Amino acid sequence: MQSPQTPGVYYERIDASAPSIALLRTDIAAFVGIATRGPLHQPLPVQSWRQFQAYFGDFTGAGYLAYAARAFFENGGQRCWIVRVASEVAEPATVTLQSESFNDVWAISASSPGVWGNDLNIVVRETHRAQTRTIPQSSASEYSTVLSSTGFGRATHVRLSQGPIRIQKVVSDVDAVNHRLLWINPQREAQLPYDGPLNGFDPDRPIVIESIEYTLRVRSLGGLIRVYDGLSLVPENLRYGPALLAEFKLPRHSGQPLKLPSAPEPVTITELRPLPLVALESIAATADRIMPLTGGADGLAQLSAYDFIGEAIDPLDSDDTRAHKARGLRTLEDVREIAIVAVPDIHIQPKPAPRFSPPPPCIPDPCLPVSVRPAVRRPLSLGDLPPVFPDDAIYQVQSALIQHCERLRDRIALLDPPFSAARDDKLGVGAVRAWRSRFDSKYAAFYYPWLRVVDPLRSPGSLVRDVPASCHVAGQYAQNDFQSGVHKAPANAPLIWAEDVTVLVDDAVHGILNPAGINAIRPLPGRGLRVFGARTMSSDIDWQYVNVRRLMMMIEKAIEAAIQWAVFEPNSVLTRTKLNLTLTNFLLSLWQRGALMGTSAADAFFVKCDDDTNPPEERERGRLVATIGVAPSRPFEFIILRVGRAHNQFEISEASAGASGLEVF
Repeated sequence: MQSPQTPGVYYERIDASAPSIALLRTDIAAFVGIATRGPLHQPLPVQSWRQFQAYFGDFTGAGYLAYAARAFFENGGQRCWIVRVASEVAEPATVTLQSESFNDVWAISASSPGVWGNDLNIVVRETHRAQTRTIPQSSASEYSTVLSSTGFGRATHVRLSQGPIRIQKVVSDVDAVNHRLLWINPQREAQLPYDGPLNGFDPDRPIVIESIEYTLRVRSLGGLIRVYDGLSLVPENLRYGPALLAEFKLPRHSGQPLKLPSAPEPVTITELRPLPLVALESIAATADRIMPLTGGADGLAQLSAYDFIGEAIDPLDSDDTRAHKARGLRTLEDVREIAIVAVPDIHIQPKPAPRFSPPPPCIPDPCLPVSVRPAVRRPLSLGDLPPVFPDDAIYQVQSALIQHCERLRDRIALLDPPFSAARDDKLGVGAVRAWRSRFDSKYAAFYYPWLRVVDPLRSPGSLVRDVPASCHVAGQYAQNDFQSGVHKAPANAPLIWAEDVTVLVDDAVHGILNPAGINAIRPLPGRGLRVFGARTMSSDIDWQYVNVRRLMMMIEKAIEAAIQWAVFEPNSVLTRTKLNLTLTNFLLSLWQRGALMGTSAADAFFVKCDDDTNPPEERERGRLVATIGVAPSRPFEFIILRVGRAHNQFEISEASAGASGLEVF
């Protein structure tokens, strides 16, 4: 618009274009369970089976989590979140490094709790990247003129030697032009505790100056795993050990997809000296001393249902209380991209591991003598075995899982029957139906029976293992969403990496299970194992299909994320028109993709955001209301969404209307 200079009429063009709404991913799953290693009670995103192995280890007889991840990726999954659980007695294996005067310096710990760390050992070697000389006569109290300053830098730990006199200092800064090492930096506002003049040397004799760094070699019983060069004891140094190898903490989820490095660090370093440092001492390190890590514990014997569930966190809770409550499912509440959740290890039937395990892949360590290299085969660390959870604990966790999904309203829970009900076909399906009858939720689906997979552990006398089917089904959900879309029922597709079912379901039994909301898995001649059911655990007929529930979750979540632009906008005709157009375009695109029923757009959906839905009393309350109706599965059966702005945020509520007509709020 032109700036008004003279009396007249001026106009301004207003952009009335409607922002678009993008489809959200609905294939991302989350699994809570037991693993051999990895951070505890901290969700991590993995995008392949190999990445899962790198962070959480391989198959174990103590849990189903590795089987769940493998099944998910084999059946078409591309991204899932993993939460490893254990009791509070789980501890990482640790070894302490001491100075030459036997003071504790660093604690080297396995990067995560578990007995796996007891198989690690380390070798620490003192190295010298740079060496030079100086004459005290050519130096001042705050600096030394050296033959060469190459290899030295700010906060370099050095040893100065003159005959029997040996002291350690930190280079405050380097003057490369004048070849000076500064012991006091006049430009630094706050001096370091070890800044000070160079005293105590014979002014007529040269002084040898050499940098002090450390090389840390991490080995397993199978060989060298990782080498870390140039580690420093100085906290201000860029190669400070505890900073480079700090405990892994995933950044707070910001809504953007998070990616993990290809492989985790095997160890962490913890500072044991009081900070800030007053003086420096070297680590008592020898190249041929192998120091094993000890004290690692899995903490599985004391595992309880609480470790899978957690507890709501109060803003006034202390850090220790928060750490105690933030466990299992509670840790997934901030990860809003999740659409599928399963907890397979609540059904665990511990299985003894094989006596021996092949060594992990490693690289030869030429710096160690052949005599210290271990044998190729090694005894397997078994650790603690988890308890067999009673039915009451299983019910408690599954109820918490359903409540978790109902509270967040953007994900669906996949449930399995207990182990006894999944195997015992002598009682027919009575036990399974009785278990299923305990739940009624449109945010959950139930699958029966369990599956048999070829067991990679190859325990004596056992080539297969019975596992819950939910994680195979989660992978099928993901594959279905990629190939067809979330609006298609995730059923009638073959399950990969499954040899058989624990109980054979025939047509007669299937006729009993399907109306009860139990999705049966059946071996079909020439067609493999297939899921023949796509029902939720809801008694509400409007929400009895999984695809309907998941489609509506995607629609609600996409709309909620996309219309935040309207918050604080004037509650005017223009704003309502733009919102109406935004919602209409989004639903029209869904109908064109085949996600909505109806031969025309009018049969598939409606959007109403006008004076009728926004009377004066609503506008006075600062609310903007839009009513949306969609037909996700059956013609003329609508599920109603009410989109309302209040308290500076949008709220979406659901209501349903049958074939008799539509209800407009």
